[in-house]
Amino acid sequence: MGKYVVKRTLLAIFTIFIISAITFFTMHSIPGDPFTSEKEVPATVRAELEARFNLDKPLGTQYVLYLKGILLENDWGISMKDGRDIWTTITSRLAVSARLGLMAAAVAIVAGLILGCIAALNRNKLPDRLIVFFVTLFNALPSFVFGTLLLLVFCMWLKWIPVWDANHPSYILPVIALAASPMAQITRLTKTSMLDSLSQDYIRTARAKGVKQIFVVFKHALRNALIPVITYIGPMVAYILTGSMVVESIFTIGGLGSKFVSSITDRDYTLIMGTTLFLAILMVVANLITDIVYTLIDPRIRLE
Repeated sequence: MGKYVVKRTLLAIFTIFIISAITFFTMHSIPGDPFTSEKEVPATVRAELEARFNLDKPLGTQYVLYLKGILLENDWGISMKDGRDIWTTITSRLAVSARLGLMAAAVAIVAGLILGCIAALNRNKLPDRLIVFFVTLFNALPSFVFGTLLLLVFCMWLKWIPVWDANHPSYILPVIALAASPMAQITRLTKTSMLDSLSQDYIRTARAKGVKQIFVVFKHALRNALIPVITYIGPMVAYILTGSMVVESIFTIGGLGSKFVSSITDRDYTLIMGTTLFLAILMVVANLITDIVYTLIDPRIRLE
């Protein structure tokens, strides 16, 4: 286990390094710069700003200086637009996105597992067909369309749920919009894995011994069906914690996702790099935790 964790950690560091390099050089290849605006910036002011953010140096030197600041000084830089500290911006915005993301992840996981089990236990029956219909619908329906429909129907037409207010936030509609697609995917994975587990010999043996159906389903079948589900849940949770950029934009939620969108349109290089690296770190950590959880779900799996 220890050797595996060390190997995966080194691989994760290399992965983050590659992501940072691709992001850095790609964003600098886009025409324009952070100081381009409708109002022309004086040449002397532009020169000072470029020197302040090392934009007057070759790209390779800029990249090395950026990595040096993060690795040696834990300095994520400041925004090229508003001058705010990047790490402070990420953590403050993440608090909003994480609250929304955790609720959406919990809804997606619980609902997906329950619906997947119901569909597997009622194969080709009415409950299974209804679940398959809605799962297909949620998979095919883009999140921005679904979020807009929820906002239009429940906020504008029926007026059952108030529009998002930072002072009195209502998470119901954003959570539903954010959880719909992951829930549909988890439902499909759970159903497929459950059908495979229910057809195994050990399930027939358990039933022949008179084991109650609830124990057959949850103790034997579901536990062995969780492996492919966990594979999906790990990265999903990491991504969903940062908040959906589209969902946050639709419901005007000031989270990390919406901030990331604005940083791209503003060409705020330091903020783009900071949010991208933060998401990459969450992803690789989630994948590592997922692999370790495998051994807890199925003791037969050994990490080498």
